[in-house]
Amino acid sequence: TMNTAYDFPVALLDGQALNWEHYRGKVLLLVNTASKCGFTPQLAGLEALQQQYGAQGFAVIGFPCNQFGGQEPGSGDEIALFCQQSYGVDFALSEKIEVNGEQAHPLWRYLQQQKSGLAGLEAIKWNFTKFLINRQGQVAARFAPLTKPEKLQSDIERLLAA
Repeated sequence: TMNTAYDFPVALLDGQALNWEHYRGKVLLLVNTASKCGFTPQLAGLEALQQQYGAQGFAVIGFPCNQFGGQEPGSGDEIALFCQQSYGVDFALSEKIEVNGEQAHPLWRYLQQQKSGLAGLEAIKWNFTKFLINRQGQVAARFAPLTKPEKLQSDIERLLAA
């Protein structure tokens, strides 16, 4: 049975498998990202969280997604280059995935089942939906795209202290 985020294989942008052992026991923030979205500047805030809390056992993992307005059209290399050059992104990025529908990545199906969004709807509404994962690999909270990364600090600190 799939009971934690760690139970779902994830491929990175470069095609390598994400090594969940590297993340086990950390507080994680999983975010569906896009390079051409109004929320794209949040990449800077996500990287700032990674820098601020990384040494305490926190990590961001981005999941590029082209399902909303075609806002992530690029190849893996283009996405990596854009995120690095434009926002200094140093956190892990998965291969481009879908988060809704029949082709949705199994991890994102799991995340949605664990924490529904506004009005109890499970479906991801837009890019930069955020899931905070506790040190046990379970979904602790879900945040809408409008929620800026810096607004997550108290939630992150609470989970890091737990």
